[in-house]
Amino acid sequence: MRYHTQVSRYYIENFGCRATQADGAAIERQFEEQGMSRASTAAQASVVVMNTCTVTAGADQDARAAIRRVRRQNPEAQIVVTGCYAQRAPQEIAALPGVSLVIGNSHKHQLAEIVQAAAGDSTLHSEVRSASPFSLQTGIAATAQNECPVVSREAASELNPQLALSLSKGRKPWEGTENAPTPAGRKSSLHTNSLIPAETEADLSPAFVPRTALTTLSRSGEPEAGSPIYVSDIFAHTELIAAPVFDAANERTRPNLKVQDGCDNRCAFCVIPFVRGQSRSLPIERIVREVNGLVGSGYREVVISGINLGRWGRDLEPRPQTTNLSRIRTLEVRGARSKVALDTPDLPSLIHAILAETALEKLRISSVEPMDWTDDLISLVASSPRIAKHAHVPMQSASDAVLRRMHRKYRPWHYREKIEKIRAAMPTAAIGADVMVGFPGETDTEFEATRRMIEDLPFTYLHVFTYSARPGTAAAAMPNQVPVHLARERNKILRELVSEKKLAFMRSFIAEEVAAITLNVVGTDDAGEFSEALTDNYLKLRLHGRHDPNCWLNARIEDVKDGVLVGSTFESAQP
Repeated sequence: MRYHTQVSRYYIENFGCRATQADGAAIERQFEEQGMSRASTAAQASVVVMNTCTVTAGADQDARAAIRRVRRQNPEAQIVVTGCYAQRAPQEIAALPGVSLVIGNSHKHQLAEIVQAAAGDSTLHSEVRSASPFSLQTGIAATAQNECPVVSREAASELNPQLALSLSKGRKPWEGTENAPTPAGRKSSLHTNSLIPAETEADLSPAFVPRTALTTLSRSGEPEAGSPIYVSDIFAHTELIAAPVFDAANERTRPNLKVQDGCDNRCAFCVIPFVRGQSRSLPIERIVREVNGLVGSGYREVVISGINLGRWGRDLEPRPQTTNLSRIRTLEVRGARSKVALDTPDLPSLIHAILAETALEKLRISSVEPMDWTDDLISLVASSPRIAKHAHVPMQSASDAVLRRMHRKYRPWHYREKIEKIRAAMPTAAIGADVMVGFPGETDTEFEATRRMIEDLPFTYLHVFTYSARPGTAAAAMPNQVPVHLARERNKILRELVSEKKLAFMRSFIAEEVAAITLNVVGTDDAGEFSEALTDNYLKLRLHGRHDPNCWLNARIEDVKDGVLVGSTFESAQP
């Protein structure tokens, strides 16, 4: 394996959810601050970052295939693998041919620095080969299938002094910082999930350093060469990297800002808490600054998102009073007046602050768990014309027995009540959900409960997932795993059902007027040239003629064609 002595161009390939894409945007900022420039393709880059997802086995397969492809296209590039897959199974990734560095989510906030240091340290690989002794403790990313050896404190300190950030004086990485978790909080995060034996906590606590540079042991017990790994206890991780990201390269009109990361829930099927750590929030001042920067750059809609967005602010201290924001402030919201305690760190207070402290025309809220759709939040979204009429409420299942096995924190009747309240408050809102089929033990009767609730409730779209066992999760060890062919058939049934519901919802807007923001997509059809747009309530719209992107327009809907609305503009609109 070789490292470049000078790195100048990088390329980042993102996989998975919006949070991963937001992390990728933040990594771009890191490289730009290091003086590097972005390459247009992986083949043109000297550093290729694979920012991975691990929510399903398919996501892991996609990442491995992409690594092989990049190695074929650009064998001289450093391939740096980061993200959730890297955090969960670093040993597995480090063993792949062509991988230069494995950097987990625990070190993602230092990724560009680590890459630059590795590129300038031609002796790193030979040093880590000879580093010994090895402490073979099981770490947070380890599973029965993927146990990752850990470099001892003494050996790690010899690898690279600049990168051994926490070894001096044996300090834990969070000691002396504002975000230091309480000892009790850390113990709960680590031990209640039975992922780290109590006796190894001391070994893992200071490990914000290369955890291991060798990924396997030979049968003789001697280390074998592999890629350097930078992975440590994700539950000690307090950083939150964030930068605006866009839905797609050709739709650069609706930036997405991640304001929360991690999750304190422990759903039986989900590996995400163990690869992203505890819930943590971007401070409100930073969010307002980012939104104001986007507004100043001309953007008119911003989406806020998170791994568990509804928990935003729970880990923050109350906001101090400032000269321009009183403790209780009356807000003007297009004629409607509401009061909010701006020093209360929760999602409604964040939304109020964005409305009060920025000139953003439209705020869109991404997925929020059902228990966090409070009456206050529903009322706020419904009352403000500056908030998109859109609610994504994960359901997973409508069977009480399945929800209990999943360790979800609500019951089917609670969920039904939330959706009905949202529809009553916002008759034209988009309402979507995540639904999982094939969870271990799911019977025909339990699946039918889900199908029936979807049929009954006013959903306008669904994200339907087939259960995929994730190593280390409680569900992976459950009996009565559902056969794949049966789970796929159930997936198909729900997709066909929601397709019918979505079509009926779209047809209800024919001859109606809607507001929509134009995207950076232009095409042609039988009627001639058109521009794509997205309505306030999250429907794709094909507008006749060519229109500049990033403009709010009023449109009259004429038809539904190929799964999208078709219409014409008649005047400019303010959202």
